[in-house]
Amino acid sequence: MSNVTPSPRRAHLQRETSESSIDLSIDLDGTGVSDIHTSVPFYDHLLTAFAKHSLTDLTVHAKGDIEIDVHHTVEDIGIVLGQAIKQALGDKSGISRYGDALVPLDEALVQAVVDISGRPYLVHAGEPAGFEFHLIGGHFTGSMVRHVFEAIAFNAALTVHVTVMGGRDPHHIAEAEFKAFARAFRQAKAYDALVSGIPSTKGAL
Repeated sequence: MSNVTPSPRRAHLQRETSESSIDLSIDLDGTGVSDIHTSVPFYDHLLTAFAKHSLTDLTVHAKGDIEIDVHHTVEDIGIVLGQAIKQALGDKSGISRYGDALVPLDEALVQAVVDISGRPYLVHAGEPAGFEFHLIGGHFTGSMVRHVFEAIAFNAALTVHVTVMGGRDPHHIAEAEFKAFARAFRQAKAYDALVSGIPSTKGAL
């Protein structure tokens, strides 16, 4: 990477539909400060963990038709977060590109691998049978975890692998998934002093 000070990697996006209203700001070079209000408490918890462990400053203020289901609000926030990540990354010059993490939370263990590839792809595996039906925190069903990772990966153009290697408690599994993804993303987005230009033989990501 050159000695030129890189431009700030920030984005601010707003999205309004008949199902949700979202105002989201992101700073990829932050310290993990967050201000999260999604109307879905457990989702607030997961996004706060993502910000903290990825060293990303994140503000999310959202409202949605949660009286019908939290699905719309949760997935729409994932879409906007992915779009903001893509915008903030810019041309990706000088980044490490790849990141991986293995994160425990008590009995749960999750591996995540991230490639800032420009090619959206998600491999999500290992959650125990019935996990998707569990209600966590009163509003958030286990199936939402995959929906969020899909929304982020496809809108940020990331290749993401998340594998649950063990776990019983749905809260622990979901939180470990978000923390592992955060740690892997933290490595991938980091600048590498030995990288000059775009980290791809094609010259573009």
